[in-house]
Amino acid sequence: MAESAMSRSVRLDHGEGEDPLARAVWRLRSRGCWEDAAALLSADAAQDAEVAVERAALLVERCLFTAAGWADAEDALRNAEALAVADEVRGAAACARGHLAYASTVLGVRDRADEARAALGRAAALLPPTAPGRALLDFRRGLVAEHLADNPQAARAAYRRAHAGATAHNNALLCSFTWRHLAGLALREGELTEARHGFAESLRLREELGYLVGMAPALAALADAEPEPEASRLRAEAQRLFRLLGGVPTWLESQLPAA
Repeated sequence: MAESAMSRSVRLDHGEGEDPLARAVWRLRSRGCWEDAAALLSADAAQDAEVAVERAALLVERCLFTAAGWADAEDALRNAEALAVADEVRGAAACARGHLAYASTVLGVRDRADEARAALGRAAALLPPTAPGRALLDFRRGLVAEHLADNPQAARAAYRRAHAGATAHNNALLCSFTWRHLAGLALREGELTEARHGFAESLRLREELGYLVGMAPALAALADAEPEPEASRLRAEAQRLFRLLGGVPTWLESQLPAA
């Protein structure tokens, strides 16, 4: 199962910059409090297209982690799409639209695979190759290739482009996702050393960023590449964090030992 990465200003800040609003949004988001984080952006999102896209991305991420909140995410996306005028902002909105359709499909809520591909295709036409949002788009196209099309070769190419872009733009959070998914493909092919390295790098970045809501999936993923007894220790730690955060991401429960 895949996770999510998010958009420009909140994503790049990670709570370390000078903007107190961005720091507050990051603290809430990193702990899985997406509704509270989105509420902080509501006033500005009513008139600022870029903020509206950021708010919508938060609520889409909530859907992927909790399998809930679909109507709120749709409303937020429609607002963002209505406000967006500049191509780069329209592209970011289309990227978020594609991610919501992907989440609905991969979680078995409703098959929206064609919508996901179409929206990500629109985003590709709107986002310049050097735009900061291009790496996130490449990552999401990799998710579609891996989880909807079952095309690991195309997924690997997209994840590598995303990783290069995230590195170029100093986007450590997105790098944690690209490391994780490249490692997952390596594990699928039996490349344990490569998989272990990628999962460990993903976990390290999440620890450094304080991305608490992403820690349990990172621990569980690394456990799949480790021998016993280390694998059991990692899964037990993942379960502890999973329970601490109220059972999110919901899709992780089947991968953890029974409570």
